[in-house]
Amino acid sequence: MSQWSERILSHFTADLTRLWVACDPDDVLLDEKLLSELRSRGFEVMLYEDPFAFRAEYEERYRAAWDRGEPGPAPSLILHLRSADANTLPWDIVHHGRVVRLSLAELFPRLAYSAVQQVEPEHFARLFHAHQTELQTARGEHESKDFILEHVFQLSPRSIRNPVDFWRELLRIHFANRSLPPLFVEHAARIIQGKGLFPDLPVATWLASKRALLQVVQDAWRRYLSELGLNGSFADELFLPYHIAKLEIPFDHSDLQILVDSMFLDGSLHPLAVASVPAKMPSWIKAGIVQDPAALQALILKGLDGLIESTPTVSSSHKEWSEFAKRYGEILARIHGLRGTGDSEHLSNITERIKALQVQSDESLRAWVAAKHYADLILQPVTKGPVMLHHVPRFLRHRRSAGETKVALLVFDGLAIDQWVQIREHLTAASKGLTFEEGTAFAWLPTVTSVSRQALFSGLKPREFEDSIDRTDKEESLWKMFWQNEGVSSNEVMYRRALRQTNQLDALEADLIDRRPKVVGLVIDEVDDRLHKERFKKDVAMWIGNWLKTGFVDRLFSLLLDKGYHIYLTADHGNVESTGVGRPSQGMIAEMRGERVRVYRSEPLLADSATAYPNTVRLDIAGLPANFMPLFAGGRTAFVPEGEEVVVHGGVSIEELIVPFVKISYSGDVA
Repeated sequence: MSQWSERILSHFTADLTRLWVACDPDDVLLDEKLLSELRSRGFEVMLYEDPFAFRAEYEERYRAAWDRGEPGPAPSLILHLRSADANTLPWDIVHHGRVVRLSLAELFPRLAYSAVQQVEPEHFARLFHAHQTELQTARGEHESKDFILEHVFQLSPRSIRNPVDFWRELLRIHFANRSLPPLFVEHAARIIQGKGLFPDLPVATWLASKRALLQVVQDAWRRYLSELGLNGSFADELFLPYHIAKLEIPFDHSDLQILVDSMFLDGSLHPLAVASVPAKMPSWIKAGIVQDPAALQALILKGLDGLIESTPTVSSSHKEWSEFAKRYGEILARIHGLRGTGDSEHLSNITERIKALQVQSDESLRAWVAAKHYADLILQPVTKGPVMLHHVPRFLRHRRSAGETKVALLVFDGLAIDQWVQIREHLTAASKGLTFEEGTAFAWLPTVTSVSRQALFSGLKPREFEDSIDRTDKEESLWKMFWQNEGVSSNEVMYRRALRQTNQLDALEADLIDRRPKVVGLVIDEVDDRLHKERFKKDVAMWIGNWLKTGFVDRLFSLLLDKGYHIYLTADHGNVESTGVGRPSQGMIAEMRGERVRVYRSEPLLADSATAYPNTVRLDIAGLPANFMPLFAGGRTAFVPEGEEVVVHGGVSIEELIVPFVKISYSGDVA
């Protein structure tokens, strides 16, 4: 156990009391490793945000059991308060609870509090070790930023002296998926540009955004190959925005070669399709070019091998799973775009590797959920981005407080990350001037619309909308209720569903002009409707391509952006290809189309079905009503007639559970 964990956990001893209060304004306790260790010691952590929701859950799940002399869900409960003052809690909680105060200022006394505040909890252990072993005296604000950049993010901007140093460090940061907080982005960019490097270019943007940097690198790669006499086009129909900076990058330097090679293999960079390669061409560039369909297929095979080798484990963080899901989505989109020609052996190998990757990642993800790491996502802070879909309304509330007074939430029902990649590439080509800040969020389990989309619009855990958990007719009222509680009047909140055709946009625009809403929630259901009609995701991708040609998505985005809305796109769940194993005769399903799960209200009925279908999986999902018990289809199977091939959702897989969460803006707009 790390020094950091020992320092924090020393405050909590389960046999002292069953009720604890953690006054933790800096979210120190919400690190996933700490939460896991606390659980192993008999603690459960509950957020104190809404007094009424807290009281209902506390009384039902804990107080009633304790009063009966029963242990309840856990031997001890820690109530997490995002404040330094415990007196904001109800009297009985403060009176009976043992109060622990956690403060970054006290834990890191030799670093500037304003800098440490910007570090996310997952990095505290590394920073604490460096603080205890490397620092003898207090540091000022700028020195603190330097120290944190070096020891947490492995970036030393003061040591960057030339373009090779610059590109090596930027590529290294993004290849490792180390995301810099804005305060450190600005600090590093100021130091780098203060040395005369790229003084008139958006260095801060490149430090902050992996996608923005890769677009510059991608364009520079094409021009670098052109200078070597290799001209071509991107092998998988990649489109680059017209506004990116045209720069020369020293790709032939050995420090960059290995990074660039790795980024082609993991799908971050796209290869260039060329007609032929001269014999004297250096061998290291081969990862970034393809000569024929077989070469592209071979590159995809290498990328799949990389994903198989780097599949997260049961102890991985949610961010590691999210980054893996994005890489998986990128390469899956490439596979769906492959033509049915070329080396059949490569195509056969791709199919085999995909199946191996699916089996491995699905099993690992199910183990991760079963180990209660999924339950910890409920506790994660939302100000830097939603981790779960029910966090989205609170994140949008935060963005409105930060100046985005008009926000539009676009929910593409059923959209998996690979299908978002397809939409993104279309928008990049057809709607020049758009930029994308791409992230992910975890859907709710089971991944069916009535559970996950309702959580998304309400901002509630499913336990808190138990009366409507098996239908979607209350979404609009729950969406409006959330915003009314935030002080936004009902007539300033809009909700529309079943949008998919361009002829619906005139009426939508008229409503926007007439009502001038501040908050808009739209459900676009074309993808979900179509996927249930297809047998394979490649056919869904083909249909999405045809739908995108109608211009619906382009016009919808321009309509909202032109009216000053800040657009956030997400999905309530994704989708997978599955094979039928038959329909259980008992049990109700939360949504008729969610064929990867059956939900039971009776323990004996669930047990009967689990016995009849031994390949099924039962998981205890935190946040669901007590009498809402899901039974998941195992592997990539579904509860449809045996042997039938379908594209569905409802289960536990990368493609269903982790969905895109993307901010879409015009280039040049301030985020």
